[in-house]
Amino acid sequence: MVAGLRAAVPVSLRGVSEHRSIITRSDMTVELVRSSASDADVVFAARVSTVGEQSLKDLDADTASARGLIGYLMRERHGSPFEHNSMTFFVQAPIFVWREHMRHRIASYNEESGRYRELKPCFYVPNRERNIVQVGKTGAYEFLPGSGDQYDLIESSMVESCERSYEAYQGMLEAGIAREVARMVLPVSIYSSAYVTMNARAMMNFLSLRRKAEGSQYPSYPQREIEMVAEAYEAKWARLMPITHAAFVAGGRVAP
Repeated sequence: MVAGLRAAVPVSLRGVSEHRSIITRSDMTVELVRSSASDADVVFAARVSTVGEQSLKDLDADTASARGLIGYLMRERHGSPFEHNSMTFFVQAPIFVWREHMRHRIASYNEESGRYRELKPCFYVPNRERNIVQVGKTGAYEFLPGSGDQYDLIESSMVESCERSYEAYQGMLEAGIAREVARMVLPVSIYSSAYVTMNARAMMNFLSLRRKAEGSQYPSYPQREIEMVAEAYEAKWARLMPITHAAFVAGGRVAP
């Protein structure tokens, strides 16, 4: 195990419900488990172009003095100085969210394997805060709240489907069928976990596409569930690199 990396991360209990044979959740887990990321990292990486090895002195510089330089780099889209840092997150999310997340090939992933371990009976079911009715056409649509009957139907249908699928999965395992085959019966709403490592430039790319935020130069229409992951990432990254985050927001949320 890498030094400093937590062996286990507690799962948030918010939005968790227990049913006959499964657990359902309506939230995502995003925990920062290790980081080497600060605004000073951007400064020393950028200044090597003008002062060479003397830029290492900027590692201990007052980060407030970096505001102008970081703002300039963001405006002019000089992106490489934002890559000299690292953040590792432990993330639990449904498989359908991971399908979207792993399209971002500028991050590194290590995910739990359904070939080598028995998957836990934990499934995503949206709560009633999730808008579910799509209005408009592709590229110009919005989602609105549903009726009580619609939310009831979502919950009952998804819980019944997940219970039956997991019981079938357990039945195949008990019959001696390999885990890598038995898992094929499970729906994409089952949770999986992974470590995700990225730098600030990759983070900004992810956020620019996976958050529907005010002030963005380019509109994005993320699915709500991956936006929940992006919101958690952004809150943690903003605390690590507040000057860089502020410059990203001020620049219209465009990755350099």
